[in-house]
Amino acid sequence: MDGLVEGCLGFLYYLLMVICVGLLLLRVAEGRSARWLGLLVVSGMMLSCWVHSCVLKVGLVSVLCSVIHYVGKEEVMLPTLDKAVLITGCDSGFGHDLARFLDSAGMRVFAGVLNELSPGALKLKEDASPNLTVLQLDITDSSQITQAHQYIKRQTGKAGLWALVNNAGVLGYVCDGEIMPIAMYKKYLDVNFIGSVEITQAFLPLIRQSKGRIISISSMAGEVPLAGFAGYGASKAAVSIYNAAIRQELIRWGVKVIIVQPAAFKTNILGSREQWTHAQQAILSGLSKEVMASYGEEYILSMQQRLADMSSASSSDTGPFLEDLKDAILSPRPKHFYHPGSGAWALPFLHRHCPTSLSDRILSRVFITGDTQPAGLGEL
Repeated sequence: MDGLVEGCLGFLYYLLMVICVGLLLLRVAEGRSARWLGLLVVSGMMLSCWVHSCVLKVGLVSVLCSVIHYVGKEEVMLPTLDKAVLITGCDSGFGHDLARFLDSAGMRVFAGVLNELSPGALKLKEDASPNLTVLQLDITDSSQITQAHQYIKRQTGKAGLWALVNNAGVLGYVCDGEIMPIAMYKKYLDVNFIGSVEITQAFLPLIRQSKGRIISISSMAGEVPLAGFAGYGASKAAVSIYNAAIRQELIRWGVKVIIVQPAAFKTNILGSREQWTHAQQAILSGLSKEVMASYGEEYILSMQQRLADMSSASSSDTGPFLEDLKDAILSPRPKHFYHPGSGAWALPFLHRHCPTSLSDRILSRVFITGDTQPAGLGEL
């Protein structure tokens, strides 16, 4: 009798192994990672060599089979029908691409733009479907926020607004925190933080109505201190903390709050050479003689090369960003954080787990580029 039981369990073990292989091959055929195949081989060898109890073998392989089935399973997205999304900053960059992407996916898209007569806004109007509406929406202008809110409330009715994507933001220039004009700090905070908070507060009743979600585009610079990004990073850190706090507050209303920290992509957030020159003039004209003597005009002018280097090193493929945003907007179980782009996890990991002296040394070597040094360092 015992031999029969052992034989049946042995047969069941091998049957489950065959099922696991079938599931793995199916996942690979669907384009899933072949890493699960390696996991199966290793697990099978360990089971065969180390485990002698047939009962335990069957139990362990059953668990492995379940893991392969559920982890590799494609998640079914929520239907796009009757779901409306508001995206800020759609003149160019992420916002422009996302508006087109979600429009093609069948969502009702309200694309907020800084200037409705800009080339990007006109292109959206020309190419998009009737489901996309371009709205004049400067997020630092309370009257424009009110007008956009009234319009969207009329258009969405009882369904409410499913998602708000706080995408609008400015970077514009990279320079040492000591020489950055206070006006630039204020602009970073007004656009990147205060503007996103004001528009979030304005549209939250419509989002609560749909039990929808708020997605805010932050930055690695909001978590990791990067040389040259004192103002921008501080504003994005405020964005991240604000959204993390309201995530806890709004969960009882059924509203999900999601933070996106993308890697370096080619967008217009870095600005143009004309804007860089204007920023340089503002810096040079506002410095005291003492600070000017410490840094020197040559060092300040060299900041443009940093921006050019950052732009050339950035990825032009926004596909990973768009796919993550689609998941954040339409997944039944979206993540709290998304890190689209290659290496988006690397700098935060370094900052969290390395000693500060080591991470500072590594980060400064990466972000303080060029041979030009502040003039005052040559006198030391």
